[in-house]
Amino acid sequence: MAAKTGLDALLRPEDSFLVLIDHQPYQVANLNSHEPMMIVNNVVGLAKAAKVFDVPTILTTVIEERGGYLIKGLQDVFPDQKPINRTFINTWEDPAVTEIVKKSGRKQLVFAALWTEVCLAMPTIQALGEGYDVFIVTDASGGVSAEAHDMAVRRMVAAGAVPITWMAVASEWQRDWAREKTATSLSSVVLEHGGASGVALAWELQLLATTPPARG
Repeated sequence: MAAKTGLDALLRPEDSFLVLIDHQPYQVANLNSHEPMMIVNNVVGLAKAAKVFDVPTILTTVIEERGGYLIKGLQDVFPDQKPINRTFINTWEDPAVTEIVKKSGRKQLVFAALWTEVCLAMPTIQALGEGYDVFIVTDASGGVSAEAHDMAVRRMVAAGAVPITWMAVASEWQRDWAREKTATSLSSVVLEHGGASGVALAWELQLLATTPPARG
């Protein structure tokens, strides 16, 4: 596993693999650790950021015929990608998922899931044991209660996972605003999903587009 400090400890698009787990109606219906609308906004923002940086992304569902299809906003980011539907509660026990990641050769796993205490904790703990660096996106994941979410995050951190938020993930992938190829597209994601940060960015863009008043 990589060091937890220094430049190499930060996320890099070329080494990252995003796995989004079970953002489905059944799980959302008993999501009580966060405001559900916030989780939906954040996971869609995370998915769009991954698309900006060409980070390969796996979408997964569990027994979708009963738990429901992936939430529409997330599926719309990858309209041609069919989620991998599992019976395993633990995503990392499903070869249909793990073989794709292994073939990529990437070692930085970025996970977000519903629920935190089950569908995020299980694959995180297993993947850590297999030598992956696992970043858990806590504000794109949620549990059946605030306590359930909190205890799960503590457990995963104790096992070696790195807790992170979706905008921090996007910022580490960008790293330098001089990287103009992705800066404009990422700005669009922040404007749409960044909440107050998006509002502030829109204001900054307004000011930059405004001709300064003439000095007398």
